[in-house]
Amino acid sequence: MYICIQIHMEMKRFIIGIIFFFSIAQVSASYILIPMDKTQRNHLKAYGIAYWALSKEIDVSWLLNYRGGSFMCMYSQTAENECLIRNVSFQIIADIQANSILQEIAQTDINMSEIKLTKAPKIAVYSPKNKLPWDDAVTLVLTYAEIPYNVVYDEEVISGILPTYDWLHLHHEDFTGQYGKFWANYRNADWYINDVRENEATARKLGFTKVSQLKLAVAKKIRDFVAGGGYMFAMCSAPDSYDVTLAADGVDICDVPFDGDPIDPQAQNKLNFNNTFAFHNFKISTNPYEYEISDIDIDPTKHVMNTPNDFFTLFEFSAKWDPIPTMLCQNHTQIIRGFMGQTTAFRKDKVKPNVIILGESKAFHEVRYLHGTFGKGTFTFYGGHDPEDYQHFVGDPPTDLNLHPNSEGYRLILNNVLFPAAKKEKQKT
Repeated sequence: MYICIQIHMEMKRFIIGIIFFFSIAQVSASYILIPMDKTQRNHLKAYGIAYWALSKEIDVSWLLNYRGGSFMCMYSQTAENECLIRNVSFQIIADIQANSILQEIAQTDINMSEIKLTKAPKIAVYSPKNKLPWDDAVTLVLTYAEIPYNVVYDEEVISGILPTYDWLHLHHEDFTGQYGKFWANYRNADWYINDVRENEATARKLGFTKVSQLKLAVAKKIRDFVAGGGYMFAMCSAPDSYDVTLAADGVDICDVPFDGDPIDPQAQNKLNFNNTFAFHNFKISTNPYEYEISDIDIDPTKHVMNTPNDFFTLFEFSAKWDPIPTMLCQNHTQIIRGFMGQTTAFRKDKVKPNVIILGESKAFHEVRYLHGTFGKGTFTFYGGHDPEDYQHFVGDPPTDLNLHPNSEGYRLILNNVLFPAAKKEKQKT
């Protein structure tokens, strides 16, 4: 009888021990930390994991300036599986480790901060439906990171659909109605002829006599979207052509090859810089043979002549007091390789003084990356076409991001994608 009782007690202790062991194991595996420093195998897909977690209503902590801007969320087997499937580096840490990280970040003398991401932003990409002979870096990286988005263009924008989205990217658009000033070199190319035909047909369908008038109306819809609290991101030719269009409201800046009638001879003097988001005091290019819209863009020849020295530096901001620019500059390096585009960079003297410069090239004296507010919303402009294709030409194949999973230049795009997920009360300027 005594032996049976003893065996029973031993068995009971064993079972309690097993339960205790698994409870401890569960506690020790209660958070997933996704490092974003140089130990990360795939930085770009890590953003996709963060977006995936938000889409599953799992809050994500963005640990600004901690190991390159790491992500942390509650542990789940499905989250671990997603990291494994997407080949994203991660660590399973216990509560005590997570709390230790947060305590370190909270210290007043350390330039770090925790930002809570609580909602997967609904993403729209303003892009033409017809195929053009160039790709778009944002759609490439969204697809690679497995972040869903919808394509919208002029008809959808005019219909008033933008307020249903949180974040809008502007494809390499020419909002002035001059078709990117490609007329001089490509006016006989099939893609150019088709692009003009389709834009003119859309303008007529929506009640506009000129494409430039349609694009102005679209630009104003986008302006209202931002003013109402939307987040807008643009690269390459979209930033400067957007501001030029707003400045030229009611002024004909298109010459005969683009709209069939001459430019207003007083166009430059009639520009209204109060209408623009980021740029002022610029001069428009009135020559249809010149591959430029304005002098906001820098002279690209000096980049071609000095390619090995083409880098720009991200500024360091206070994570606790300036979380927005800090979020937008998260990276595993502060030195970013430069890259060209139809608009490569912005002349510093054309940037309005209230706009935040996020990244600039001191060697070339130019701004590459900037951010600002308009109404209740924000805009971010990024110079260049493709961060992993230094000099992208019309007709070149799209970049294969499988070859660039740790691209620091593409990380800046994805910072902007996650930015709207942050809790509003945590965002200060």
